[in-house]
Amino acid sequence: MPLDERFELDLHAQRVVFGVGRIDDVAAEVAALGLRQVMLVATGSAKAAADRVSERLGPRVVARESEIVQHVPEANVANTAQIVHETEADGLVTIGGGSATGLGKAVAVRTGLPLVAVPTTYAGSEATTTYGITGDQKATARDPNALPRVVVYDPALTTGMPRRLTASSGLNALAHCVEALYGPRANPVAAGLAQQAIRSLASALPVAADAPDDLEARGQALVGAYLAGLSMELAGTALHHRLCHVIGGARRVDHGELHAVLLPYVTAYNASAAPEALGLAARALGADDAPAALRGLAEHLGAPTDLASIGVPADALDEIVERTVTAVGAANPRRPDAPSLRRLLDDAYAGRPPGSY
Repeated sequence: MPLDERFELDLHAQRVVFGVGRIDDVAAEVAALGLRQVMLVATGSAKAAADRVSERLGPRVVARESEIVQHVPEANVANTAQIVHETEADGLVTIGGGSATGLGKAVAVRTGLPLVAVPTTYAGSEATTTYGITGDQKATARDPNALPRVVVYDPALTTGMPRRLTASSGLNALAHCVEALYGPRANPVAAGLAQQAIRSLASALPVAADAPDDLEARGQALVGAYLAGLSMELAGTALHHRLCHVIGGARRVDHGELHAVLLPYVTAYNASAAPEALGLAARALGADDAPAALRGLAEHLGAPTDLASIGVPADALDEIVERTVTAVGAANPRRPDAPSLRRLLDDAYAGRPPGSY
């Protein structure tokens, strides 16, 4: 590290509980926090896990919420916070993917209540203080109250993910890692975490997709997702995440699939401005060229590779460009301009291989 290197880290306390079967420890973790009546927030796909947790929590569960929508609509946050108030809950437990965790984080910020998160995908949101709420547009912010006090990872909860969700969720985590290498607060600690996360995810995801019940691969992917979220928390976000938020907030397309499509293109867009960072990403991927390796991984996993197929309309691209240029500003190593960003989106819409922008 150069002698003139300067950086700052804001670290937040968080307990992580990991291992097959650890879902049965959620009740003990809730009790250790001193919580007596909690609201359980769980996606429909996580109902079996939520029922299992609810049985062990017993009368501590005073309310359950299963109406969970991607991108965390403001109305969903308001309704859930109102139930918390009416039931006098003193804590929140979320079980599910990024949408469940995201709703819990937004409600935790609004109410000040502690949060216990049980992730069932590779979103990585549980490792960050960032939360988002969507009104007319999606707005994100950082707040210490958004960080779950405890995260319980149980690889067995991820074996039921469809292949496409395994792919898109995993590539979402990889996007955190890649952007952490050149984000606005990039530093050696974040870079080390990001590189390890890339190696873990790149090796685990193909196995998890091909053999869904492989608990070793599922566990390795969960560790990668946690490190990915943590690296993003330390380094901040740039063009990739802000572009995804602009599109996702306005068009309500699937969050993970949007990340999966755009990651190779944004990586190519930043290649000339962040060659050292993306060289690290390429080496962690075991490749010479990061954009090509990421595109190849997406294709192998069966993730979507074009914007048209996930519901982004062609007539929305100009508006997306305009909003993204404003949203990114100087946060990206290469300040985006409308013509080059439009070329990127044209290729991503058609699914052409990433080029030079």
